[in-house]
Amino acid sequence: MATDYETYEFDVIVIGAGGAGLRAAIESMSEGASTAVITKSLLGKAHTVMAEGGIAASMGNVYPEDNWKVHFRDTMRGGKMLNNWRMAQLHAQEAPDRVLELEEWGAVFDRTADGRISQRDFGGHRYARLAHVGDRTGLEMIRTLQQRSVAMGLTVFAECTILRLLHNEDGSIAGAMGYWRASGSFVVFKAKAVVLATGGIGRSWKVTSNSWECTGDGHALAAWAGADLIDMEFVQFHPTGMVWPVSVKGLLVTEGVRGDGGTLRNSQGERFMFNYIPEMFKSETADTEEEADRWYTDKKGARRTPDLLPRDEVARAINSEVKAGRGTPHGGVYLDIFSRRDPDYIRRRLPSMYHQFKELAGVDITREPMEIAPTCHYFMGGVRVNPETQASTVPGLFACGEAAGGMHGSNRLGGNSLSDLVVFGRRAGLGASEYASSAKAPVVSGGQLSSIASEGEAPLSRNGGENPFDVLHDLQDSMHSLVGIIRTEAELAEALEKLSEFDERAAKASAAPSRQYNTGWHHALDLRCQLTVTRCVAMAARARKESRGGHTRDDFPGPDKEHFGKINLVCRYRDGEVTVTEEPLPQMPAELATLFEETPK
Repeated sequence: MATDYETYEFDVIVIGAGGAGLRAAIESMSEGASTAVITKSLLGKAHTVMAEGGIAASMGNVYPEDNWKVHFRDTMRGGKMLNNWRMAQLHAQEAPDRVLELEEWGAVFDRTADGRISQRDFGGHRYARLAHVGDRTGLEMIRTLQQRSVAMGLTVFAECTILRLLHNEDGSIAGAMGYWRASGSFVVFKAKAVVLATGGIGRSWKVTSNSWECTGDGHALAAWAGADLIDMEFVQFHPTGMVWPVSVKGLLVTEGVRGDGGTLRNSQGERFMFNYIPEMFKSETADTEEEADRWYTDKKGARRTPDLLPRDEVARAINSEVKAGRGTPHGGVYLDIFSRRDPDYIRRRLPSMYHQFKELAGVDITREPMEIAPTCHYFMGGVRVNPETQASTVPGLFACGEAAGGMHGSNRLGGNSLSDLVVFGRRAGLGASEYASSAKAPVVSGGQLSSIASEGEAPLSRNGGENPFDVLHDLQDSMHSLVGIIRTEAELAEALEKLSEFDERAAKASAAPSRQYNTGWHHALDLRCQLTVTRCVAMAARARKESRGGHTRDDFPGPDKEHFGKINLVCRYRDGEVTVTEEPLPQMPAELATLFEETPK
């Protein structure tokens, strides 16, 4: 192996320092494995903080009748039955323990009147089950996990971007190679096991709630390493993102606003969600304003308000209202909580939202409605993993959080993201440490490292090439307009043609020769990940000829239960080409299938 690269060696390395990555690292260290976390940004600055509303767990603190079977059923129905049933089951069963664990480690949750952890309502959940800290729950989770991991002696490598995963001769994972973002120098991390916890892909869309780190690094690294990717067609557009001013367009507006009483209205003042209740949810959704208002008042006996339907249903409804000419001046709809809750309640329950609109948009949400529209928010697709261990199809490679697929099916319910992070972050850390305990020491060839370094340096040595920012801008425009909320065969075909053009442009893009603080170089390297992942999204979306969850085809407006309701689409990257194949869904055991015959108690 070459000796001119800065090199470190651990049993387990975790790429990503959000909720899933930190929980994986904590578990790996607890099992005695030498563990390090590598983060593209800084420790504590994770996209997990954008999950504001709460952690979904059937603790029964507000509704004693809630239990894991109801939570499991809600999750599967929200995902339109394409979820990996075992992942959904483990998640529902283990989420309450993970919440109590966070509390034990120092998380300070809001409380009920009798002192238990408070739980709020969220879309798609039959009962109020989101444990929360105002509307800053993700931030509290990160603070808690960060404090716990640092106290355990976690080694952290910050501001380091991973370029490629490394392999042993037998094809198993041997670590990763990256570069320091400040200096541009390369660094090698040898490891027996690697956990991908890199988050989402939203920065490839024009309007997104995602921060700059979310360029699909983990998805691309896994694909290039030979791992299977699933559910890549399913991109979640959160119904409520800010639309004005332009500088904050796409910034998330928590679902907690609607959970605490907020209502959606079009430009004519109509509560339009009553016009968009799907058949699947009609038996448990209020179909009149009077009935919905009664539910808000007593939360017992009445059917839930349609403002709290699953996110895919609400996003499509908002999109329809805007297209029909009933949108707001800036292309959204109104979200009103001030007419239902008093100012003190709003400032206490939604402090971040109050300050966000006051400071960024000049809107006082205790007196005025918010103007909102869908924003690219979450990615259901990811690395195909073993539900028990989070192991991928490549030996030594694990994934968790938004980098892993299967848990959410075609649509994620709000609040399931944070519990997903800690449930499967723990399992990934345990799986990786167990694998590392019997794995041989990694052996990396110098040829691998030289090849990765040459690939990484290429944009620095090109002269007269295109600015990578221009390629990124055009990619975002194309994904937003052609692979957005509503898709068609013609638009997806056009998107794939454009992606081929972007591949060529990105291959010729150049950055200034300096390695230090070179954001153009960083973007040129990120583009490789983004183009690989967006191609998977567009190809899978074209192959799935139906509408389901976060994937809506205008030319195939309904679900195909006989065919697509029984398969996953699996994306594989081989020799520079992406392929999409159909594979049957894992069959749910009979004792769980019976839960869908009637509402479980």
